[in-house]
Amino acid sequence: MPFIDINRVNILPNRRPLNDQKVAELMESIKANGLLNPITLDQNLNLVAGLHRLTACKLIGLNEIECCIITCEDKDHARLAEIDENLIRSELDALERSELWLERDRILERMGLRAKVGDNQFTQRGGESISPPPKTTLELAQEIGYTERTLQYGKQIAKNIVPEVKEMIKGTPIAKSTSALLKIARAGGKELQEAEQAEIAAQEARAKQKRDELEKQKKLAAQAREKHKQLQLVAFQNAIAQKEAKESSKPTQRVSKNIKTDEIQIQTDEVWILDRHMIYCGDTTDEDFIQLLPSNAALAIAPPSCSWNHDYLVNEARVVAVMCREGSIYNLCRSTQMPFRYELVIGNIYTAIFSQETLLKPTHNFDIEGVEGIVSYLVSFFTKPGSFVIIPSIGHGEALIACERLRRICFAGDEDPKRVNEAILRWQRWTGKQAMRA
Repeated sequence: MPFIDINRVNILPNRRPLNDQKVAELMESIKANGLLNPITLDQNLNLVAGLHRLTACKLIGLNEIECCIITCEDKDHARLAEIDENLIRSELDALERSELWLERDRILERMGLRAKVGDNQFTQRGGESISPPPKTTLELAQEIGYTERTLQYGKQIAKNIVPEVKEMIKGTPIAKSTSALLKIARAGGKELQEAEQAEIAAQEARAKQKRDELEKQKKLAAQAREKHKQLQLVAFQNAIAQKEAKESSKPTQRVSKNIKTDEIQIQTDEVWILDRHMIYCGDTTDEDFIQLLPSNAALAIAPPSCSWNHDYLVNEARVVAVMCREGSIYNLCRSTQMPFRYELVIGNIYTAIFSQETLLKPTHNFDIEGVEGIVSYLVSFFTKPGSFVIIPSIGHGEALIACERLRRICFAGDEDPKRVNEAILRWQRWTGKQAMRA
């Protein structure tokens, strides 16, 4: 195979982003064994396959690179060859593969090689039979080694998930899960249909020069598109939160035996600093605790109490989640002035959600069990890394550990020194760090 000047290779846009770890591994392999698999170029020296190999060779300092040159009629043929090369590689995640399937389908349609509904091998164009005949979805799926249904699901994922949500998905575990991606793609289906219908109506109004109707339909389309995006964002948050909840239920190996757990003596009205977290021992309805809280917390998680007097939480946190027993949410709503938004039933726990803002409710079923998983779900769904979380009753430290694991910042309190002591010791064992009395 020929060698060419490495700087003569043209890299066209719309390529997959580089994986730095893969490039580093290839650099070591090429240094030791040489380039075992040449890159692929078209006749114009446009790169068809091998961006990671090309990058690794450049970083090593090679001036020439071995290549295989194929003939492509035009840019569509070159891109199709590149897509087919990428589709045989195992490191693609479900989202990447779905986007390649959709792009491949659209290229074939432009080339007249994609069969439409009602087409068959005898379909003619201009009085002549098409050669080669257009291919059906089943034939296209068989070409790339997947079932027809899998290919259809993939194209649905690539077509229906809005670009902003796709960017959020990339690099997360959700990008590898076809089932989770399908749920996101199908979220807001009614709103997507409404947007498309309004856009068609807007085109008709433009053609008929009906300015008022045009503006009306454009506004309706924009509103439906925004609602569609928001529903998909909620579906994505829900998928991530359920993933985190399941991870929290797995036994952890992060246990340190070097922490002295018998020297902590918790006293009422004390404040303890646990790295970036804060724990207060005392009545969490007192001004002493409230003054310690940030004013911009993302979430507060609280259990119900016989005499609810934590209404102040809704002014300190964007969302207040109160975990209740079945049938007690109605009584809670009667005893609080916080704006009720909706209830979630997760496992066997009922959770009332309060907020000054209007919130979209997750619509998918919850496959979560145990308080640890439920707390992790709430923290992950309603907050982001670095967010503040308020816990006015520390329990067994579930929320503290969830915040530590998910990189949130916990402001917790409890009037029972024993529960505070148990939570601090649990955190110390989990992190291997030492708590400090403020």
